[in-house]
Amino acid sequence: MVSVSRRSLLALGAALPVLGQVNWALASPPPTQSDKVLLNYNESPYGPSAAAREAMQRAIAASGRYPYPDMYALAALFAQQQGIAEENVGVFAGSMAALRYAVLAFTSQTRGLVMATPSYEVPRQAAESNKVAVREVDLDMRHAHDVPAMLAADPQAGMLYLCNPNNPTGTLTPTEAIRQALANKPKGSVLVVDEAYIDFCDAPSCVSWIKDHDDLLVLRTFSKIYGMAGARLGLAIGHPALLERLAVFGGDNVPAGPSLLGARVSLQDALLLAQRKALNARLRDETITWLREQGFTCTASQSNCFMIDVKQPAKQVVERLAAQNVLVGRVWQNWPQWVRVTVGNQQEMERFCQVFAAQVTHA
Repeated sequence: MVSVSRRSLLALGAALPVLGQVNWALASPPPTQSDKVLLNYNESPYGPSAAAREAMQRAIAASGRYPYPDMYALAALFAQQQGIAEENVGVFAGSMAALRYAVLAFTSQTRGLVMATPSYEVPRQAAESNKVAVREVDLDMRHAHDVPAMLAADPQAGMLYLCNPNNPTGTLTPTEAIRQALANKPKGSVLVVDEAYIDFCDAPSCVSWIKDHDDLLVLRTFSKIYGMAGARLGLAIGHPALLERLAVFGGDNVPAGPSLLGARVSLQDALLLAQRKALNARLRDETITWLREQGFTCTASQSNCFMIDVKQPAKQVVERLAAQNVLVGRVWQNWPQWVRVTVGNQQEMERFCQVFAAQVTHA
């Protein structure tokens, strides 16, 4: 096996950058020890913040009661921070649930789903399970959503799905293109913008747009930058009439009390987002730079994941890395030589580069 020095990995072990008097321990509490490097599900390697963990522990004692007051309090807090009405916020046990409900609510056997490829597969899976036609449109040359092609794909579409930043590529679609999608989509359809990864980038959110558009639904999650994937908590933001259509399929989909309290504390943490965003960006960009110096093409990610053209069947690369206890993401059918990698903590990214060098670069 090839030995890879820290120097050759662009000093991935160097000291972290300083953001004023930022306490980096808040952004990255000690990860759980594991023999495996888990870079396959776009999870945060840091978990909930220390304050969120304490709140979640306290909430366990009240778990004998339904957590409706905490759910309403979370919706109210998010609405206040975003400058929208509380009635525009729906709380779900994960944004995946809200996304599936949206597909069921806004599509039918006569009104299909339009989405990009490669992108998050859940909308397609939900549509196909209900015998809804799905039109998948290739990303453009910059790996953004090809909005003109999406608008032309199905004049009778009931829902257009746009993930921004996109999963699995981590790439951004320009705000103006999203505005064009909203303005020119098929009459009577709903545009669903999935902002699961928006906090990792500098792009503006579409949340405020819902005040002027009753045909726009925006999704948010606490599974990514807030490190609460296992707590299952997401938000759907839109006109009350849209949220009521989702509630038909999951109005009783109430997250657990500890999740709700952890989310509220996370939203109130003034430093957490900036700290984790900066840490993620540094590790992501250093790893991508190293990969490019080894001769590999990567997507221009603004998220906590990116894709690599491994120049060979990606499934084989995934298997070789897994044999060394480094797990990376699955392979998309129309990108068979690309593999998705989640941005882990510093030690995980060092290990990824070491194994990648041995198993792929110098194999």
